[in-house]
Amino acid sequence: MNKKTNKLAKIEGWISIFLNLILFALKFIVGMSIGSIAIIADAWHTLSDSLSSLVLLVGVKLSEKPPDKEHPYGHGRFQLLATFGIGAMLALVGIDFLAKSFKLFFTNGTVVYGSAAIIATVISILVKEGLAQFSLIAARKTNSKALKAEGWHHRSDALSSLVILIGIFLNDKISHVDAILGFFVALCILYTAYEIFKDVVNSLLGMAPSKHLIAQVAAITKEESGREVTPHHFHIHEYGGHVELTFHIFLPPDLTVREAHGIVDNIEERIKDELHIYATVHFEPDEKNAIKS
Repeated sequence: MNKKTNKLAKIEGWISIFLNLILFALKFIVGMSIGSIAIIADAWHTLSDSLSSLVLLVGVKLSEKPPDKEHPYGHGRFQLLATFGIGAMLALVGIDFLAKSFKLFFTNGTVVYGSAAIIATVISILVKEGLAQFSLIAARKTNSKALKAEGWHHRSDALSSLVILIGIFLNDKISHVDAILGFFVALCILYTAYEIFKDVVNSLLGMAPSKHLIAQVAAITKEESGREVTPHHFHIHEYGGHVELTFHIFLPPDLTVREAHGIVDNIEERIKDELHIYATVHFEPDEKNAIKS
C-alpha cells in the first residue's frame, strides 16, 4: 500500500471499529432484552466487521514494516493468518445461530420486538451504509482491494439489518419470524466466513492476474515502448499489501541493452506508481517482427 492508501485505510479502520463496537453493544443489549435470536445474531455479524477492520489495520501496519533479510517480500502474509482466524470464529458463530434458529422454529417461540428493536435496526442500517459509502469512495480513489472488500462487508451487514427490519413489521402476519430471520442472518455469517476462507486460500495458492490488470499492464507497456509489445508469461504473488508481478515483453532486437533496460525501467516505475505493484519485466528480442520489417 502507498502512503495515501495507508492513511485512508487507517481512518476507515478506526472509524469502523469504533462505530461497529457501539452497534454491536446496542443490538446485543436489545436482542438479549427481548430474546431475539435474529437481532443477537445480527449483532455478532456487526462485530465481525470490527474484527475485519482490525485485520485491515494490522495489514497496514505490517505493510509499513520494511522487508528484511529473512523476509525479502515483507510481512504481509501475517494478515492472512489473522484473517483465517476470523473466518473460523465466524463459521462457529454461524453454525451456533443456525442451530438455535432451527430449535426456535420448532419450539414455537415468539418475540415481541417493540420500538427499541426498530430504532436499533434503523440506526444499524444507516451507520453501516454510511461506512460502506466511505470505504467504497476511498477504494475508488486509491484502487485498494482491501478498502473495497471492507465496503461490501459493511453493505452486507446493512442489507441483513434491512431484512430484519422488514421481518419486524411482518411479525404479526407471519409465524416463526424471529427463527426465520435468525436462520437468514446465520447463513449470511456463514457466507461471510466462506468468502474469507476462499480469499485466504486463493492468496496462499496463488491466482492468475485478472483480465483487467493484464489490460492495464498492456496499456502501460504500449505507451512506454511506443509499440505493441504483447506482455505475456504473467506471474503474480501477493504478500498482504505487497504485490509482486513478473511478465515478459518483446522488444526490437536492434535496441541496445541500455535502451531496452530504460524502457523496462519506465514500465516498472509506472506500474508501481499507478497500480501499486512491484513489477519485474523480462525483455526478449522480437525476431519475428524484425524479419518482417
